[in-house]
Amino acid sequence: MLDRLLTVLRARFGTAPALTEAPRGIDVLADMANRRVIRRYSDKPVDPALLDTLCAVALSAPSKSDLQQGDIVIVSDKGQREKLEALLPDNPWVKAAPVFLVFCGNNRRHRLLFEWRKRPFVNDYLDPFFNAAVDAGIVLATFTAAADRVGLGSCPISAIRNHAAKVSDILGLPQHVFPVAALGVGWPSFEGVMSPRLGLDVTVHRDRYDERGLADKIAAYDKRREAVQPYRSQRYVEKFGESAEYGWSEDKARQYSVPERADFGAFVRSKGFKLE
Repeated sequence: MLDRLLTVLRARFGTAPALTEAPRGIDVLADMANRRVIRRYSDKPVDPALLDTLCAVALSAPSKSDLQQGDIVIVSDKGQREKLEALLPDNPWVKAAPVFLVFCGNNRRHRLLFEWRKRPFVNDYLDPFFNAAVDAGIVLATFTAAADRVGLGSCPISAIRNHAAKVSDILGLPQHVFPVAALGVGWPSFEGVMSPRLGLDVTVHRDRYDERGLADKIAAYDKRREAVQPYRSQRYVEKFGESAEYGWSEDKARQYSVPERADFGAFVRSKGFKLE
């Protein structure tokens, strides 16, 4: 099992830690490191009781100061799903997902405590929004890991924030509740795709932040990723033309060369948050 874990980590990062003894739970670690993005599903339905169980496991995750500000909306109504799917034209695979979830940050419950106990809410600035968003992200990550363990496949959908106000209206989200990401879930119809990640020497730091040699390290990552997971198409060719070498860094530079979610800050403020 140790060999499997190290093999998976090398495939993911290009290198692996110098681990010589198998830690407890190594099979789980290997499975987590081998996680695949799943966007194709079988027709087999997901048992609602299993889905509820996975939500419960996800909501068992750590929460900032025990505030419990992550919520999950299970979208099963056909009409509701169709409204949301219409907002995701670049994600046609979503329609095939047996399960569609939306993970939300919820600072409303916290504020209601102050209203009920007639106390002033004196921390009305960026932090409440940030805390709720992080809590929702942790719940999303935990749900994904739990789904993997039972054999389900999933893929997050951040594109719902492209239309955050419309999603909020469709789901009936009140003030101080906002969508963070959606998730398509189902029984996989194929083994999925492993996305190589930036090297550990880029994203793991010792004592202080360190980006020495970063450009060379990212260039090496571009080549490593191109060898196993080349991009099928290039973004915004009409604007940038065709690139002979098209790797991760070029793709990401192109992706954010076009304004995206420029209205999200205004949406968050419209939900009652002050972002100072």
